[in-house]
Amino acid sequence: MSLAKIHIAKQQLGLDDETYRALLARVAGVRSAKELNPRQVGAVLREFERLGFQPKPSAKRTGRTKPNPAAERKALVGKIEAQLSEAGRVWAYADAMALRMFKVAQVEWCNPDQLRRLVAALAYDAKRHGRQ
Repeated sequence: MSLAKIHIAKQQLGLDDETYRALLARVAGVRSAKELNPRQVGAVLREFERLGFQPKPSAKRTGRTKPNPAAERKALVGKIEAQLSEAGRVWAYADAMALRMFKVAQVEWCNPDQLRRLVAALAYDAKRHGRQ
């Protein structure tokens, strides 16, 4: 990563290859960034910063947080309820869909993946009948 940072600094400062290699020779005594040891990398980066390089803070790789299952369920059930009311249908319709699609007697017993698929099926039904 530090070699990449050196090359980013070179590009940001607009250094040509000759000037860049002269800087490496002056600061670290080498002609190529591949020859730098960790201490020399730090010295070169400090010199780049002195010359005006402004490193961006590294993006934190926080990964995607897992959704709260209860909140996800609640949101999906809310979508199903909205789709049913827009279509003028009762919950028994959704229960029948769950039974036919997943062999689950009631929507309440569906897992989040099944609920997502039920929402998609209701959206397809709405499109087929000319609703949004």
